[in-house]
Parts: sequence; structure tokens; C-alpha cells
Amino acid sequence: MPRPQPFRPSPLAAALALVFVSCSSAAQAADGEQTLNTVTVSGGNTPLAVSASPNASQAQVTAAQIAQMNVVSTEDTLRYVPGLNVRQRYTGDRNAVISARTTVGSTPSASSLVYADGLLLANLLGNSYSYPPRWNMIAASEIESMDVLYGPFSALLPGNSAGATVFITTRRPEATELHVDALRTQQKFALYGTDSTYNTHQEQMSGAFRVGNLRVSLMANHLNAYGQPMSYATGAASTGSGSTAVSGFSRDAGTLNEGRWVWGGYGIDHSIQNTAKIRLDYDFSARTRASLTYAEFRNDSDSSAESYLRNADGSTYWGTVAGQRISTGTNQYVTVKAADFGHSMSATTNRLWGLGLNTQPSDELRIELVGSHYSTPQDINRAATNGMLQGDSGAGTITYGDGTGWQNADLRAIWRGLTGHTLTGGYHVDQYSYSSLKYDTSAWRSDTTTRLSTQAEGKTRTDALYLQDAWKLAPAWTFTSGLRHEYWQTFEGYYYDRSLSSASKRFDDRDGHYTSPKATLAWQAHPDWLLKASLARAYRMPTVTELYATATSATGQKYIADADLKPEKILAAELAAEGAVGGGLLRVSLFQENKQDYILSQRNSITGITALSNVDKTRVQGAEVAWSGNDVGLRGLDLQGSITYAESEVVKDAARPEYEGRPLAIPRWRLAGFASYRASDAWSASLGARYSSRYTDLNPAFANYDLYGASSGFWVADARLSYRFAPKASASIGMNNIGAEKYYAYHPYPQRTLFAQVKWDY
Repeated sequence: MPRPQPFRPSPLAAALALVFVSCSSAAQAADGEQTLNTVTVSGGNTPLAVSASPNASQAQVTAAQIAQMNVVSTEDTLRYVPGLNVRQRYTGDRNAVISARTTVGSTPSASSLVYADGLLLANLLGNSYSYPPRWNMIAASEIESMDVLYGPFSALLPGNSAGATVFITTRRPEATELHVDALRTQQKFALYGTDSTYNTHQEQMSGAFRVGNLRVSLMANHLNAYGQPMSYATGAASTGSGSTAVSGFSRDAGTLNEGRWVWGGYGIDHSIQNTAKIRLDYDFSARTRASLTYAEFRNDSDSSAESYLRNADGSTYWGTVAGQRISTGTNQYVTVKAADFGHSMSATTNRLWGLGLNTQPSDELRIELVGSHYSTPQDINRAATNGMLQGDSGAGTITYGDGTGWQNADLRAIWRGLTGHTLTGGYHVDQYSYSSLKYDTSAWRSDTTTRLSTQAEGKTRTDALYLQDAWKLAPAWTFTSGLRHEYWQTFEGYYYDRSLSSASKRFDDRDGHYTSPKATLAWQAHPDWLLKASLARAYRMPTVTELYATATSATGQKYIADADLKPEKILAAELAAEGAVGGGLLRVSLFQENKQDYILSQRNSITGITALSNVDKTRVQGAEVAWSGNDVGLRGLDLQGSITYAESEVVKDAARPEYEGRPLAIPRWRLAGFASYRASDAWSASLGARYSSRYTDLNPAFANYDLYGASSGFWVADARLSYRFAPKASASIGMNNIGAEKYYAYHPYPQRTLFAQVKWDY
């Protein structure tokens, strides 16, 4: 087949500009010299993808709720949403991934979607902790509401919606406003030989003003964050004598009950993050609005290590380049290398351009056009070969990810001109580009390189057409059917590894057509009760890095991508009931998700190589109950809570038949609750709680979960107290993880963290 032409943002921008001009001219012709004092676009700020969804909004977070939470970054606002887990390992963690009730593990980032004002923030370049949503492009103070949908039941969304889809809607200013926020956090962390305090501070300013029909919104944020060790240097003891005696080891059982020694922590991240954003909204008429968004996020981080080992004179022992036998007891030793105490630095610049149009030519027709371009003009990672031992000089590697990014666009319309029917249709296009070049260097802190070590690159593109019809069968019955057809391509895949006998490979281009039918039947059984049954097919396409991003870690472990991966084929079903109970809203749902060709990382126990492959069949099924209410028994007391239960199973895995019948890494139980109380106009308080059972490992030999290297269960409580000491100023103190719970998503989560915050609003 001919190679696809790269998708470029410039034609999109030209098309949008043409539409803007046309709409402006049409508006002027229709309205003459009419002055627009108050402009309201029909449909408000609600994205069409939400209002046209057959499963509607199943969970929502409001600005009032966010104001009662301990929030540093936007993902914190989802902490108490039913069935969701936010993998945030420390304040300022750039790899915060959300996972939903059917998501396997806590890191598959391509199983859920995040949008802000219609612009895609989910990073679908990959499907791991390295590709989290770009939360930094939105400040919590900008948010008006967040709508969360579960499952792939809308034809307007791709198969990545199988987990959850988060729609963030920001405020639209009607007058001049200014918000200033200063925040401090302090985490006390103790694990193995680490016993330290980590302080973080954040300063944020956002504001808006209006000039006629033009609204201007601005945001700037500065975060200086320190995190605890993310990983630890560990190993089992070998039989024999050690040549060196040092002190400071810690010891635990290990995940496989192997008994392991711990001699240091690494991945201690200090990051300085800066974000700036401007958004322009212009109302051409009472029925037409256009928007332009530009946001830039910059991060500079230093990832260091600490050694627990001390020589007899009390000095720190950092190992040796070749590795040295260290005695751990009678006729026992471990080998400690300088590389165990990794040291790296990174510098990234991320840019988001977004264009949007929302117009309603008539009462029956609404059209929405959204396009975005996300780029990384700078993405550099530097790593020392021999860790902290070599200081700021010496050999290492430099990896460049410049040029990686994506572009996408959606043109959709909703039409209510046919009696009893609401038709929604549209066209979607996206393209993802990945590039990674890793060089050896004799001076890891410099820009000098010696030779290319590895190179990986490739692109994917999806074009989709979709149509959905909500048919009012009777006053109490609505049947929504939809169809989504996708044409998926992957091309320009290339990989080079100097260490392999066949160093380079150019992959064949691939393409395929995939059709996904959807259906939902809704019955308004009572004015207070709505019952729904949904069934949907969906496809989750392999990401460009799952196809091409083979890599070698600093410890020499191989991770092999697979250019022949098949798309995940998903069949999802849900029965749901929503109704008024106890002065609030109750939702009960039964859900099931069957997958064919689920994409999973699997490690070969013989070769030691971790590779991506398709698992033949998996199944997840469960139930969820969620309730929320305002002024519950007491004016000012708002409550919400949820319980999620899930059972999972590997039905068939030809590559690893020993996994068949084993549960997937999905918690069996999840609970979340949040209570806020407004005692007066000045005082308010809140209390939140989260529980999760463990993420079961597929390896049947996995024995211990409540330690580093496992994904443990947890029970965590948070609290906050706020006082408005002036009409426009307030102060808050809070605490997350009140009980200092030690829990893990392989890496350790934060322990007890204190918050202090001052806000001023004009």
C-alpha cells in the first residue's frame, strides 16, 4: 500500500480559520448591527461527547468539591471517584496514571482517556507509566466540573474509553477575575534505610478578563517538588565469602519469599516544573463560539540516590565499577555495583496548541470542531554509567525524544430535526509520532556524544467515522444505537540496537479496518428511577511505542516491543440503575468486559527478556454501588461513597498456559468516600478515605504483596480544614495518609503528608 501522508496541523488551522471567518460573516449578516451584551451558546460548556453519550455522566466532580480537597495537581481531584485509582507516587510525580475498574494493573495509560475542553490530554503514545495524561496543562483552580464515563458505549469515543473517560470543563469568565494560590507540603517518609522529610512548594496564579465578546484566560504555575526514593538496590545473598565488610543493610522477605538485602534507594526526584497557558474565547454570535489555547509545560529534574552502606570510618560506600563482594554474614555475600545507585537528569518542554468551534446554526443542529497539536521540542535524559560514584563527570548515556508528539481533530454534529430521534455523527483523525535516540557519551552532563546506542521511531494514524442515533421509542423508552468505523495505520517503523547481531530493522507498514457497533436501552421506570442496559464492541489499537519502542534499561534488561501486535478486541456490557434514595442519587451497576488479544508485558523465565504479546482471552466482571447527596441530615453536610467489586481471569494464553485461570492484576475490592461540611461562611472541613485490595500478580510464585516490588492493598484517610479570614482570602491545612500507611504500586506511595495553603480570589 502507498505510504500515508503525515498529518500536519497547518491544514487544520487553515480549515478552522476559514470556518471562523464564515461563521463571523454569517453572524453579522443575520444580526446586523446588534450589540451582544450577554452571550450564551446553546449547550453551554458541556462537551458534545458528554451530552450525546448514551451512558451519560456516571460520576462528577465539581469546583465546590475540589475546593474541599488537598489538591496540588489536577489528578488529585479524581482521588475519590468510584472505581478509579490515581497512581501518584509523590507530589510532583509526572507519571500519574489513572486506572479504572476493568483496567489491568495501575499503569496501563492507554486504557482511559482525559480531555480538557475537548482537547486530548491522554498520552496515547504508549501504554505504561511513562505515558501519563498531561495533567500539567490544566490547573485545578480553572476547573468548573469533571465528568467521568465508564466503558466504550459511546460511538464518539475510541476503544481507549474501555476503562474510563474524564472530561474536564474549565470556567468561562464573565468578568475580570484573579486567583493567587501558595501551597506547601511536607512528607515524612521512612522505609528501609531512608528516614527523611521531603518539602514541596507551589505558587499558582490564574486570571481572566473580558473585552466585548472576547474572553481571555491566563494561568501560570511553578512547582518545586521533592520525592522519596522510587526504587531500591536489592539482591539475594550468595554463598561465599565477602571481600569487604560494611554496615547499613536492611532486609525483608522479598516478593517471592527469596529473602533479600537492601542497600540503597534511587529515583529520588527533585523537579522544577513551570506551566504557562493562555486561552482565547470569542463569541461571534449568540450561537457561535471559537477558542484558541496555547499551553507550555517545562520540567527540569534531577534523579539521585542514597546508599545505606557505611565503611568502618563512617564514610558512605558507593560500590565499585566492576562490583564488589560485600559480606552480609557468615559465608554470605552480595555484589554491590556503583551502577546500583543511579543518577540521571532530564529536561523537557511540552507544548499544546488547541483550536475549537462550537456553533448552533438552528435549534435542531449543533456542530463542534476541535483540533489539537501536542509536541515535545525538547526531551533530553542524561544518565551516569556508574551512578553517584562518578559525580558530575564521566561516561554515561544521553537520550533524545525530541519530535515525539501527536495531532488530532474531531468534527461532529448533533441533529434533532427528525421526530423521536437525536442523531450524532462525525469524523475523527489522529496521528502519533515517536522518536528516541540514545547515545553513549564520555561526559554525561555535556552535549558531547560518542556513538549511537539505540534508535526507535515510528508513526500510527487512525481515521474514524461514527454515527449514533438516540431513538425515543416511547415516552419512557430510549434506544441508542451507534456504529464506529476505524481505519488504522502504522508506518515508518524502525529500530536500531548496536548490541544486536542484526543491528537495524525497518518494519513493514500495516493497516486495517475495524467496525464497532454499540447499543443502549434506557427505561425511565419511575420519575426517580432510570434503568439502562448497554452492549458495545470496541478496539484498542496498539500504541506506537508498543509496536516499536524496544529498549535496554540501565541494568541491562531487555524490553522488546512487537510490531506485529494485534488490536485488543473488546466486548463490554453493563446493566445500571440510577435513582433517588435517601435524599441523594444512587447508582448500581453490573459490568463485564471480555477481551481478545489483550496486550500484556510478559517475561520469559528462560531468556529473562520482557516482551509485549497478545493474550488470547481475558474476562473481567463485577458490580459497583455509588451514592452521593447534599445537605444530608444537616445543612452544609455533603457525602459521597462507593464500593466496587471485580473478578478477573485469564481465560486463554497460548504463550503462557500456566497463567490460564489466574486472576488479572485488578483489585477485587475498592472503596472510596468523601465528606465535606460547611459549618459557616468562614469554616469548612472535609474527610476522605480510600481502600483497595491488592493487585494479584500472574506469577503463581508471587508470595508477598505488602512491600516494595509488589502492588499492595491500602487503606488511607485524608483530612482538610479551611478558614475564610477575609471576604476574598482563605487559609487551609490538611493531611493525606493520616495513618502513615506504607503501600506500593511496585514503587512506594507517599506516607503522611501535611498541607498548608493560602488563597486569594478577586
